[in-house]
Amino acid sequence: MGEQPRRMQVLQAIVEDYVSSREPVGSKALVDRHELGVSSATVRNDMAALEEEGLIVAPHTSSGRIPTDKGYRLFVDQISEVKPLSAAEKRAVQTLLDATGDFNEMMARTVRALAQLTNQVAVLQYPHVDSSTIRHLEFVSLAPHRALVVVILSSGQVDQRAFHVEADAPEASVAALKQLFLRYLDGLTPAQAAAGLQLALAEVPAEDRALALGFAAQLDQVFAARREDRIIMAGTANLARSTGDFPLSIGPILEALEEQVVLLRLLTEMEQDVRGLSVRIGSENSGSLAEASVIAAGYGPGAGAKLGVVGPTRMDYPGTMTAVRAVARYLSRILSQQP
Repeated sequence: MGEQPRRMQVLQAIVEDYVSSREPVGSKALVDRHELGVSSATVRNDMAALEEEGLIVAPHTSSGRIPTDKGYRLFVDQISEVKPLSAAEKRAVQTLLDATGDFNEMMARTVRALAQLTNQVAVLQYPHVDSSTIRHLEFVSLAPHRALVVVILSSGQVDQRAFHVEADAPEASVAALKQLFLRYLDGLTPAQAAAGLQLALAEVPAEDRALALGFAAQLDQVFAARREDRIIMAGTANLARSTGDFPLSIGPILEALEEQVVLLRLLTEMEQDVRGLSVRIGSENSGSLAEASVIAAGYGPGAGAKLGVVGPTRMDYPGTMTAVRAVARYLSRILSQQP
């Protein structure tokens, strides 16, 4: 075995031991616990090389070593096979997700199942579906350079936005634009409205283009607010149990989890690898999540939405990756069978 593959074995052993024991790992423990087939002295040399490459580090109070974010990253990238769930875990997921109930209940059960399987905080990006349709529009010229757009939905809800208009807004143009937009948007849901807006804009006469773009931008904001995804979460108590893994405190991480916008942006940005998973480790995350790791997978039609877990960088990566991918696939299968 060459030096590089053996060094990878040593790194793997350090990660596994540290994750299970929480104790920094020394060369003697590695030789005792793992069949590395080499002497303590060779393992010490390998550890020195790994430390020089920034893959492991000595915490100041200990003679042992712990993995760095870079070390975890190399370890995770070497996991080529994501194992299937055990038969018992599969049964637990099936029982939870096969129970009857509406869509919202199923999503809540999914996130609870993932939190139980991983003992981490589970998060689920939840496409918020507004099934109400556009019933009526009003465009009003309020004063020079001020206008109002009003949207009335089939649910009886009224959304309105006043805004600044650069262009002139003659009454006749405003009335004509209202009729044109209404023709293309009437009866659509907020999620379908973006396509309708583009079709309406394509028919606007050149002299009213600037005014039409102003109204379209306001309508788009009204509809976007109704298309917003939500996050649901379970297992925050699991985070409290791993306080020792966060050098400062879990406070900032709990705050980041409450901050839905931050989480949504993170999940949306995370790109899946060939294993169908996204893994962000420690400092690869920005802000208060820089001490945490996030593992996510896409689910549902087009796999645009994601579910995943947030936990300390000292986590069981192979087991967590298995659970996240299995639950995402299971949820996708159920959603594809729904009418």
